[in-house]
Amino acid sequence: MSPSERGWRRPHSYHHGNLKEVLLEAARKLIEQYGPTGFSLTEAARLAGVSPAAPYRHFRDREALLAEVARAGFERFAARLDMAWNNGVPTPLTAFENLGRAYLAFAREEPASYTVMFETGLRPGTEGETIPAAERAFDILQQAAAALCRQLPESDRPPVKLMSLHLWAISHGVATLFAQGGLATRKVPMKPEEILESAVLVYLKGLGILSNAERAQP
Repeated sequence: MSPSERGWRRPHSYHHGNLKEVLLEAARKLIEQYGPTGFSLTEAARLAGVSPAAPYRHFRDREALLAEVARAGFERFAARLDMAWNNGVPTPLTAFENLGRAYLAFAREEPASYTVMFETGLRPGTEGETIPAAERAFDILQQAAAALCRQLPESDRPPVKLMSLHLWAISHGVATLFAQGGLATRKVPMKPEEILESAVLVYLKGLGILSNAERAQP
C-alpha cells in the first residue's frame, strides 16, 4: 500500500447487487488521487474489495467506467442546478446567483466527477452520443439566461444560447481555477463565489440587464 492510500477508507462494502455503485465510488476516489488516466480497472477492483474480473460484469474497460462516472455526475449536477434555479424564484437575478453558487459547490464537493465530466471528453455509449443529463444542465442555464434577457426590450436581447455559453464559460473558469482548490486560491483574496458573482454582474451590466433588473426590483 502506498503512503497516499494509508488514510483511505474503502468504499461501502460490496454485496450482491451493488457492485456497480461500489466500483464508481472506488473510481472517484482514485480519480481524486491520480487523475482520470492514472489508475487501472484492476486498481479500482482492488480498492472496491472485489476480484480483478468483477468490474467486467459492468464495464468493458476503464474508459467505460469513466464514462459512467461522467453520466452519473451529470445526473447529480443537473439536479443540483435545477433545485438552485427553482424556476427563477424569488427573482431571476437572485435565482441565477443561487445557480452560480450551486455550480461551484458541485465542483468543490465532487472534484473527481467534475474532472471527468468536463476535462476528459468521454461520453457513454456510441461515439457522438450526448448525455441527456448534460443537456438538461445546459437547458437550465438557458432558462436562466432567457429569464434575465426578458429584462431587456426584445430588440436588445442577445442570443440566449450564446449568452448561456458565455455564462457557462465564466462559471467553468472560476470553478476550475479556484473552486476546486490548489495554489491559485491562496493568491486571490476573494472567495470563488465572490469572483463568479462579480464577473457575472460585470457581464450582465455590459448587456444592460443588470440595471433593468435593479429597476424592476420592488
